[in-house]
Amino acid sequence: MTAVGVLGGAEERTRLVHRVLVIRELGIAVALALLVGVTVLVNPRFLTAQGIKDLLLGSTILAVLAVGQSIVVITRNVDLSVGSVLGLSAFATGSLFVANPGLPVPLALAAGVLLGAACGVVNGALIAAARVPALVVTLGTLYVFRGIDYTWATGRQINAADMPPGFLRMGSATVLGVPVLALFAVVVLVAAGYYLRTYRGGRELYAIGSSPPAARLAGIPVGKRVFAAFVASGALAGLAGVLYAARFGTLDANAGTGFELNVVAAVVVGGVAIFGGSGSVYGAALGAVLLTTISSALPVLGVSPFWQRAAVGALILAAIGLDRALAVRLARSLRGRNGNG
Repeated sequence: MTAVGVLGGAEERTRLVHRVLVIRELGIAVALALLVGVTVLVNPRFLTAQGIKDLLLGSTILAVLAVGQSIVVITRNVDLSVGSVLGLSAFATGSLFVANPGLPVPLALAAGVLLGAACGVVNGALIAAARVPALVVTLGTLYVFRGIDYTWATGRQINAADMPPGFLRMGSATVLGVPVLALFAVVVLVAAGYYLRTYRGGRELYAIGSSPPAARLAGIPVGKRVFAAFVASGALAGLAGVLYAARFGTLDANAGTGFELNVVAAVVVGGVAIFGGSGSVYGAALGAVLLTTISSALPVLGVSPFWQRAAVGALILAAIGLDRALAVRLARSLRGRNGNG
């Protein structure tokens, strides 16, 4: 086969993969539009300006966490500690303001991100350097970080009165009708999406997820890239903790409890393959918005809380089934095109 033929085949494979990703994300968008449409027919006030603002605020923190989780899952790993990192960062932010009432908000943001990144370093070092499975490590650090949070809090609660008004306004302020917190999520989403699609390091994460042994043979520094993915996930969980503090104002050691399962659900529903190697942060963010909309819309439709959880579970199973079906179809298409070539 000529060099032109090889390049043409590679371009064709890239187009097929891109087409699959677009189909996944369009499917999520259609499901979201249908859910909103049905809910509006039942209760037209669901889509008022305030309703849209509430949906955006409700999905912002989950979307930020989902972006970080996507980066990890793409490498065929998972980070179950994000909820605990969020809680630790949120309580640390509140404690900083209690100890330093005049602390500038950007410094609080930086402190939360750095604390989350430090937690990510712990996860990444154990997984990449010690080569311990990510599921085991992050399940352990979930409890370790939460234990540190409980020890630090010692039953205390930080209230909105303990934090500066400017910081709390960030949690409810809008710019042209868009919540400031949602703008944080958009910046994170665009930056992560651009890096994964454009930079070599981002593309190497997909190669690692597709086949770690093949990635090593190709000269990709697998350990270094996986380590960086966990640091990024931790940093974004730290940022989410600061945003959580700004939005809710009242903080204790239980902040972020149970978030890790919602984050994994958002990522899987958003089309990021749980086996790694495919998906996008845009789909994960759409998954976060869809799950948030489900939790807001189903009560309006008169659906009991039990069936709300069942609906999320069904979505996860459907997403995994669709992922496998698309993967098989893609593999057959590639084999057929290679055979014809």
